Amino acid sequence: MTAQRPTGEPPVVVVIPARDESARIVETIRGVRTIPGVVSVIVVDDGSTDRTAVLASQEGAEVVRLVRNHGKADAMMSGLGRLAGLRRVGRVDASASVLFVDADLEASAQAVGALVGPVARGEADLTIATLPEQQQSGGGHGLVVGLARRGIEELTGWEPKQPLSGMRCLSPAAIAAATPFARGWGVEVGMTIDVIDAGLTVVEVPCELYHRVTGHDWRSQVHRAAQYRDVALAIGVRRLRRRLGTD
Repeated sequence: MTAQRPTGEPPVVVVIPARDESARIVETIRGVRTIPGVVSVIVVDDGSTDRTAVLASQEGAEVVRLVRNHGKADAMMSGLGRLAGLRRVGRVDASASVLFVDADLEASAQAVGALVGPVARGEADLTIATLPEQQQSGGGHGLVVGLARRGIEELTGWEPKQPLSGMRCLSPAAIAAATPFARGWGVEVGMTIDVIDAGLTVVEVPCELYHRVTGHDWRSQVHRAAQYRDVALAIGVRRLRRRLGTD
């Protein structure tokens, strides 16, 4: 479903990668719909076993359903693929920025709207949400965040506060620079490096967002190990590109 854009508001397309988020997806969609300028909400159901896709469709979202789990980066790319289709049939303007939003934000998702202004005004090509301290603490030790921060600083000279934040608004130029995305959980780090390498501007913006925090159990530790692997790969690939480019 494509909404009518209020006069004067720059168009924004929201892409929400989701897996087994039936308990939260409806409130998240309703939250982003309150953001001025949103013309379409695309939910990519990444191999869910619950009713995520059904509920998103009932809320009027454009739904892309992946039969099996492909991972976050592929889900995000699938969302951009649907956006390209909407552009081809004239349902979305080519000037629209893209707002990536995590599926578990529920009503707090409306705060992601703070990312849109700097991109709409041409002050930034990529804005990244920084989140307040969450109501529940995570079970990690900061290893993945530290790796991500050091890698971005090493390759670009910029030190982000929250390098793994998934809430991001990108201009068309930033989308062109950052795609295809780095695989898996390396998508945010790869995106940041690629956008800065293209000579574009990246800005972090505080947003009052609250989401589910990864816990302490063994599944959470496996998740963090996968994150570390993918972030390290994204940094390593871009480090190698630098070296090959100067040889």
